[in-house]
Amino acid sequence: MGGNGKIRRWRISFHRSSSSAKKEPPQEFLCPISKSLMFDPAVVSSGETFERVCVRVCRDLGFTPTLADGSRPDFSTVIPNLALKTAILNWCSKTGSERPHPPVYSEVESIVRALMGSSDSPKIRVSERELLKAVAQTPPVFSHAATELNPRNLYSSSSSEESVVANATPLLPFATRPSCFSYSSSPSTSSEFVSEEASSANVSSTSSGEDENFVTRMRNLDVYEQEQAVILLRKTTRTNEEARAALCSERLLFALKQLLRSRYSAVQTNATAALVNLSLEKANKIKIVRAGIVPLLIDILRNGFEESREHAAGALFSLALEDENKTAIGVLGALQPLLHELRSGTRRSRHDAALALYHLTLVQSNRVKTIKLGAAGILLGLLKDAELAARVLLVVCNLASCDEGRAALLDVNAVETLVAALRNGSESDSESTRENCVAALHSLSHGSLRFKGLARDAGAVDVLRNVVETGSKRAREKAGRILEVLRGPEEAAEVDWEAVMKDGPRHRFGRSYGRTRPSFELDKKEFVAIDFIEHVK
Repeated sequence: MGGNGKIRRWRISFHRSSSSAKKEPPQEFLCPISKSLMFDPAVVSSGETFERVCVRVCRDLGFTPTLADGSRPDFSTVIPNLALKTAILNWCSKTGSERPHPPVYSEVESIVRALMGSSDSPKIRVSERELLKAVAQTPPVFSHAATELNPRNLYSSSSSEESVVANATPLLPFATRPSCFSYSSSPSTSSEFVSEEASSANVSSTSSGEDENFVTRMRNLDVYEQEQAVILLRKTTRTNEEARAALCSERLLFALKQLLRSRYSAVQTNATAALVNLSLEKANKIKIVRAGIVPLLIDILRNGFEESREHAAGALFSLALEDENKTAIGVLGALQPLLHELRSGTRRSRHDAALALYHLTLVQSNRVKTIKLGAAGILLGLLKDAELAARVLLVVCNLASCDEGRAALLDVNAVETLVAALRNGSESDSESTRENCVAALHSLSHGSLRFKGLARDAGAVDVLRNVVETGSKRAREKAGRILEVLRGPEEAAEVDWEAVMKDGPRHRFGRSYGRTRPSFELDKKEFVAIDFIEHVK
């Protein structure tokens, strides 16, 4: 009987184990798209968690599902959800359930296409995977594209410009349009085949928000059709603000993403330039970042054609003007490529890279990242370039506004470099360069005991006095404040130290300052100086 009891107990134990294996997993362990236990859960920008392959398929197909609560997720950024993955594996171990297997791309694609059909999405995404395969087989051999655009003076005054603030200082005039942007019609590799009549006709057709023609042609596997489509899009959005707003749809951005990967110079260059035009519309800036285009712009900065890199730097500058984009662009890894472009790019790309870095480093998290990339020494080295110095100094001002930035800049002799730039500046240097140089010194002077000694060693007092006499109003104000910071040591230097040191021993043997102090009043800083001298005697 005992034996039978043991047999029953084993059967009962086995029965419980098998019933546990059939237990339904918690809802949060299931992917909202595939409805299955997640193998590789990933958090997207909007906060939801999906199976990573499901996100990849949705992005490849340009599809954004509508969730049960009516919301639509943002797939622009994907981060592994390691905590949830661990929880799923622990649940499988405890319940005896089978661990999830890696999902098959084709099976997930079938599920997503079924969802696309049920949601009445436009069925224009038939050949995008073939297009991706066609343009992404091997790394491209890049060359300069022939779509020259006229440079634009960022300091010129126009209605399209606005002032930007550096460290809450008086406003500095900088354009809010990239250098690569131009209102003049620019030639491109085959743009001569796009007639002006076709361009103007398309402008009028976009007033109602129609983007079908562009999307269809951009998705065509014929490279010539792709090229003509992006050239026309570039022309259409160059001057027409209504067209920019109407055309910047989710499906057009998805089609444009595929052409940013193109190995054909004219296609990639015109696609990037068209994106710059679209980004000029304020309402489009967040939309473009959320469409996942920033990583493609970063890839172009690293490996793209020369003119494509110019437009990519301009696009990042334009997108960085929107406060909500600043952190995301930094997180996605744009800072290092922008720093590299600032050092080795063309004149236009360097100007736009500098202004992109300026706007990005208005955010503390980006300032810290930039410092960790070794930007302090790089930026100071670029001050020798008179044409670029004013913009570089804007970035230096931002970095100097945080503790990490001040420490890093002081470590690479920023005070000496900035004072030398002021002392040796030529008449050709712009007034803004001089102002920004003084502003950077002013930022470095905040809460730093090291600054005073470094400034005295660099001979900053005489240079700053000269600025107070001859500089602009803003430069004079900043220089005066720095001199106030340095005033204590100067006044201490005017004290009759021979008399002080002569009387010092009597003080040390018990006499009070009341019997030995000079006839004039000493301030607190001078007492500190006297105590220091007595200590080292």
